[in-house]
Amino acid sequence: MKVETHAADDLGPALAHRVAEDLRVALSERGCASIAVPGGTTPAPFLSALATEAIDWSKVSVTLTDERQVPVGHPRSNQSLVSRYLLQGGASEAFFVSLLGDGSEAAVAALLPLDICVLGMGADMHTASLFPGTPGLAELLDPNGAHCIASVSPPGAEEPRITLTAHALGSARHTYLLIKGADKHAALERALVEDDRTAAPIRAILDAAKAPVVFYAT
Repeated sequence: MKVETHAADDLGPALAHRVAEDLRVALSERGCASIAVPGGTTPAPFLSALATEAIDWSKVSVTLTDERQVPVGHPRSNQSLVSRYLLQGGASEAFFVSLLGDGSEAAVAALLPLDICVLGMGADMHTASLFPGTPGLAELLDPNGAHCIASVSPPGAEEPRITLTAHALGSARHTYLLIKGADKHAALERALVEDDRTAAPIRAILDAAKAPVVFYAT
């Protein structure tokens, strides 16, 4: 696993440039591209920077690593965050694949293997909505599992969620972990020495990923 350290202000643009290059290669080789992106506040500068990249967005499919089961437009909606920061300007031509509603499993399955997966991580070592203590977590962390998305109710969460499973997250040709702050760096260090994957879900996804790259800012 490679780690790239950047100044806080440079983190989002640096990752956006790398991801844009991956998207261009995918478009050149296969004529289409797919990417899964995280919600939360940390990815916003990355998403905004990616939206400015010169890409044939009409051939790019965008989905989320996870979503809260709230109405679109709700302040905690990841879909609304992606619409606000990424699906703007030329990037508004991208095809967005929602995790909510009937048919979402088949729609996500059609994107696999993902070209790019950008992950976030919490200080508790969760990623997407794969939280320690989530019922059925071991099955969701199986890269050979039967499903690519799942409904989950993480302990202490304000609402139920939909998450990509390890089957989908681990399929990506390029995997990036975006973290910021000393607490996240310490959490990653703990995860890398944790043998119990259900205690450190990010470790299970990194294990399944192909040459993951960590983009980190203090």
